Amino acid sequence: MKVLIADDNPISRRVLQELLRTEYDVVVAPNGEKAWDLLQASDAPRLALLDWVMPGLAGVDICRRVRQAHHLAPVYLLLLTARQRISDVVTGFEAGADDYVTKPFEPEELRARVRVGRRMLHLHMELAAHVHDLQDALARVKQLQGLLPICSYCKRIRDDRNYWHQLEAYLSEHSSAVFSHGMCPDCYEKIVKPEIEQAKRN
Repeated sequence: MKVLIADDNPISRRVLQELLRTEYDVVVAPNGEKAWDLLQASDAPRLALLDWVMPGLAGVDICRRVRQAHHLAPVYLLLLTARQRISDVVTGFEAGADDYVTKPFEPEELRARVRVGRRMLHLHMELAAHVHDLQDALARVKQLQGLLPICSYCKRIRDDRNYWHQLEAYLSEHSSAVFSHGMCPDCYEKIVKPEIEQAKRN
């Protein structure tokens, strides 16, 4: 999985890169503008660690842009900051961050939080695949509903425009059923067998 690290401090970028490079394909951005460009790319990272305070475009601003850009693929956003007030935490989450890590952080805690983000993304992708399969299946299914007027003698069905259709033609059009023709035992005894016997006598 590709992970973005956005931090204007080169030492912080290096530390984060070393922590994650053995498990992830890490790309780095020295400022918010570059991070935003990377997140809009066709091969954009699906998980981003964003420093809150960066010149130009701050991490919290990137969160807002990502959440407002509905055309982007889902991204797990983790804010890194020295701010620890509850109001700052709330601001970060309201901006669209998925997680919030205060500096200085414990390396193992950071790795664990990134793994949580990776699991969340995998679950999201699996769910999206299941929803797609379900929508595709539903698109192929036609359902018959309501009252169907059917002739008592010829068994034709009347549609909404007052046209009468053969039963198999109507059902084929309004469902996924495929018909093969056969003969029930009653019809054989009542209709076919007498015709065969009559033919033999003739």
